[in-house]
Amino acid sequence: MPTTHLLYLHGFRSSPQSAKARLITEALSQSRPDITLWCPQLPPSPKEAMKMVADGIADWPRETMAVAGSSLGGFYATWVAERMVCRAALLNPAVDPARDLAKYIGEQTHFHNPEERFFFMEEYVQELRDLVCGELQQPENYFCVIAKGDEVLDWREMHGRYQQCRLLLLEGGDHAISDFPVHLPSVLAHLGCI
Repeated sequence: MPTTHLLYLHGFRSSPQSAKARLITEALSQSRPDITLWCPQLPPSPKEAMKMVADGIADWPRETMAVAGSSLGGFYATWVAERMVCRAALLNPAVDPARDLAKYIGEQTHFHNPEERFFFMEEYVQELRDLVCGELQQPENYFCVIAKGDEVLDWREMHGRYQQCRLLLLEGGDHAISDFPVHLPSVLAHLGCI
């Protein structure tokens, strides 16, 4: 069944203005304007972020929805896909953000608006732990794009977590997946958007 609703979740300190979010938005506006696309600005609290997402997609049809996420958004997208049992595309997904983001407790800035500041609180680390999913129920629902050259996250850890899923392992590359336009058609195809 073709997808009717797509959720895109950005990463830590990122926003709906990220390059990948804009590319997906542009591609769908040209080829599938019928798809409901939601790319919310996520609050820094993981608990609040997932409550906002869960409320926002509560009325979406599970059989024709999909989710995509990058970095921390990939971790969140896994949480969504496990609950909604829907297709997911993960782009350099964070595997253990509670561990990785503990060093960022304190005031932070947004990549796309450095003047905008937010606080990453100590309790958010536990909130991330609370969102950890166990073994994937339906690994065939997932497509992961993993860059071996990711300078932020360890590709081996991502590969280990999602090894049962469909994988696109990029030699080199970077955390941002700078050549994302090349991989976008594969991502959209998996998500049922083209």
